[in-house]
Amino acid sequence: MTGGVLDASAVLAYLNREAGAEVVADLLAVGASVSAVNFAEVLSTGADRGVAAERLIARLTEAGILDGALAVQPFTTEDASTVAGLPPATRGAGLSLGDRACLALARRLGAPAITADAAWSELDIDVEIRLIR
Repeated sequence: MTGGVLDASAVLAYLNREAGAEVVADLLAVGASVSAVNFAEVLSTGADRGVAAERLIARLTEAGILDGALAVQPFTTEDASTVAGLPPATRGAGLSLGDRACLALARRLGAPAITADAAWSELDIDVEIRLIR
């Protein structure tokens, strides 16, 4: 994994061909990760839009993205501890539990966190943040 850790907004930008999708495609070309928590967000968003989780998983697998270019990483006890310690640094930016799960995984892997959420650029934490747009 050299492309970084994608948050749900980055994966959704790619899937929906939104601004920044080409940046995510470049990251997937070298391999990227996503937290299982963020992947659940992606699947939930799909379900909210009428796309069953199983269908979205099949689409990503057939395209060689899931379990290929994109590795879904488990949410560990270490990640949970990191998430619990992030609110003081992230509260002002309005980060969700899923956002903090992405940051925790990025910290654990020593990789940049990739997002479409510009509010992350204001964070003062020990994780590199890269915006896709």
